[in-house]
Amino acid sequence: MELVRATEDPPVESRARIEREGDTRRIESNGIPDHRVGAFPNRGNPHKISAQNYDYRLPANPKPGREITPLHASATSGRGAGPPNMPFGIALNGVLFDPGTAEFWNGDRAADWNYEALGGAVGLGVDENHAHVQPNGAYHYHGLPTFYLKERGVAPDKHSPLIGWAADGFPIYALYGYENSKDPTSKIVVLGSSYRLKDGSRPAPPEGPGGKRDGAFTRDYEFVAGAGDLDECNGRFGVTPDFPDGTYAYFLTENWPVIPRAVRGTPIQLRGGGAGRRGPGQGPPGGARPPPPR
Repeated sequence: MELVRATEDPPVESRARIEREGDTRRIESNGIPDHRVGAFPNRGNPHKISAQNYDYRLPANPKPGREITPLHASATSGRGAGPPNMPFGIALNGVLFDPGTAEFWNGDRAADWNYEALGGAVGLGVDENHAHVQPNGAYHYHGLPTFYLKERGVAPDKHSPLIGWAADGFPIYALYGYENSKDPTSKIVVLGSSYRLKDGSRPAPPEGPGGKRDGAFTRDYEFVAGAGDLDECNGRFGVTPDFPDGTYAYFLTENWPVIPRAVRGTPIQLRGGGAGRRGPGQGPPGGARPPPPR
């Protein structure tokens, strides 16, 4: 997919504050990134970046749940019963990790064929940080936030620094970790997810969009235990530079889902606090239906 070059300065200065208050980690921000962004509005995204008023309180001592919590209806199943997506977490610069979309095949939310923002079938005006803007002006990441990761010092020769906090309070890292999750002296490797494209084709209309499973839709993917380094939440238990005694931690990955679509603990709702919500069944800009995948 073609990305909008990130050549523009954000409209106002980035502001983010993260403080621990007892058993709570409070995060306040205006949602403005601390790096260059694409031009917004653009052909695929008609919205202008504007400051938000985020004020979240995450658990500072999160616990794993008995079951995972999907943040995206299509990410685990078949037909969705919940909202099209919930934000996964928040970066240290105060920008949300929000990988899901509100675009559905034929505009049919009930059918649950949800388009992927980075799948290439629908142009959503995503910039080089794999981010774009919601109708309320909230800039958010759909994939690897390229410029942000560079500024945080993410590099292949060392374990990823902390880049954010998930909605359940566990830490977020990106791409690089210890080969042996329990041994900080083991070599640094690129961590891969355990999701893979399903074989074959999608159901033909009217049951589905048809066509080869090529990543255009969330349901093109399935979890294959042991196929990669991470679990179904794109995380694992182990030690990190910030948690030498061990923790559960998430990793952004090069392969799908890139940003996790489920959490191991109990998430708070990050859609509030100024984040807003997409309108039900909102399709591509201008109200046009997405084209069928080729």
